[in-house]
Amino acid sequence: MTTVRRLVVTLSAAALGAGLLAGCGSGAAEQPSVETGATTAAAGGAFPVTVEHAFGSTQIDKAPQRVVSVGYTDDQAILALGVKPVGMVDQYPNPPGKSPDVNTQWPWVKDKWGDTRPEVIMTNGDSGPNYEKIAALRPDLIIAVYSEIDQAAYDRLSKIAPTVGRTKAEKEPFSAPWQDNAVHIAKALGKADEGAQLVKDIDAKLDAAREAHPEFADKTAVAVSWYKDSVAPFTTTDVRGRLVSGIGFKGTPEIDKIAGSSFYTVLSPERIDLIDVDHIFVIADQADQTALKKFELFANLPAVKDGKVSYLLDSEGPAIGAAMSQGTLLSLPYAIDELVKSVG
Repeated sequence: MTTVRRLVVTLSAAALGAGLLAGCGSGAAEQPSVETGATTAAAGGAFPVTVEHAFGSTQIDKAPQRVVSVGYTDDQAILALGVKPVGMVDQYPNPPGKSPDVNTQWPWVKDKWGDTRPEVIMTNGDSGPNYEKIAALRPDLIIAVYSEIDQAAYDRLSKIAPTVGRTKAEKEPFSAPWQDNAVHIAKALGKADEGAQLVKDIDAKLDAAREAHPEFADKTAVAVSWYKDSVAPFTTTDVRGRLVSGIGFKGTPEIDKIAGSSFYTVLSPERIDLIDVDHIFVIADQADQTALKKFELFANLPAVKDGKVSYLLDSEGPAIGAAMSQGTLLSLPYAIDELVKSVG
């Protein structure tokens, strides 16, 4: 399974369609008890709070105790703010028979989840959330920010519990900057100030990376994957592209022009010149990395010959690619550190 196929929802499920969405997570998620599934209350928050979003406005009267995350990565923002969702989307495929679920075991979330095992209310590739499972979890707040739900889905979720949709400014699902999503979710939890501070801390970490490596500013770089036996670079506006430029590198706007409204493009052999840059960040698990290295046009690029390539495992090993792609309050600090270290 390719990196792009696994990660498409992280950036633009709507742009590629459900056919490219991989099934994620185990087929039989553990049913949480009231004790193990209970969230930590959004203590210290100011309530009631009203959140404006793409589908209207939602009033949350008191600190939520049982939060369901319908957005693909919303659970991580919720966790960062001290709340453990009772339900979440299973974004990456869980190896058969493996427990606990890989999506609760990333290096940047494992300690936050602890022994809590949330119910999987949707897997990557499903047409929509499992409303019956959500209702059975008795949520008092549903967060569907990094999600492609439409008005009909929002209306259905709202009948179960107060629901917060994606930011009001978003014209298309998944198009809001990670900072906006983080603050949006924080407000719903009554923790707007705390969310804003976490965003500020990550921005400061990016600033520090650039200051520590002024040499990056003179170099061009691109993040790529391997998809359908082709090189697939991510745009400068994609979260992975933004991270590359965030630590100081210059992007390749020509890729954006070819990609159009998508977050990536698949290069034809005659356009391999678009990734003839000073440094290449490859996001792919081992099998795809091996296939890419055997691709002659890639192997002959100057950056590859000079060893100016960072090979970043996606869901395997340290899962740096997953951290980059998820782009959350929890994954970004880890991704920034690992990305800088990978340059050498």
